[in-house]
Amino acid sequence: MDRGQHRDPVLARGRCLRGGRPGPVLLGVPDGRRITPSGRVFQALADGTRRDILRRVVRAEQSVSALAEHYPMSFAAVQRHVAVLERAALVVKQRRGREQVVHADLGTVRRAARLLDAYEELWRHRVRGIEQILSEEGP
Repeated sequence: MDRGQHRDPVLARGRCLRGGRPGPVLLGVPDGRRITPSGRVFQALADGTRRDILRRVVRAEQSVSALAEHYPMSFAAVQRHVAVLERAALVVKQRRGREQVVHADLGTVRRAARLLDAYEELWRHRVRGIEQILSEEGP
């Protein structure tokens, strides 16, 4: 990979990785388009490592160094994952002495859950409508 490129488009720096085309990146969105706060949340949660970090800090706050012990990657890579979660307002990082302590922002997590609940209801309603149409047509 070229310098400045990363497999995860959220962690990409200055390059669009879709199709290898160069271009500006705003949290993985090519061509500088704006991303909504909820889009930023779900984009951050698209990565399994970040979901796992969030699960860990929802249970109890942890230092970045304690989090890094759980992953087969460098401390700096874990820091970048935490930074993505922080930009999405899913976690808050605070300095305590020499350590950076991370805890979940449960308000953001709840808002994301409510949005998913709304989408679930929307799709359940659509499926019921399709089922109704199919049952009216008969065999």
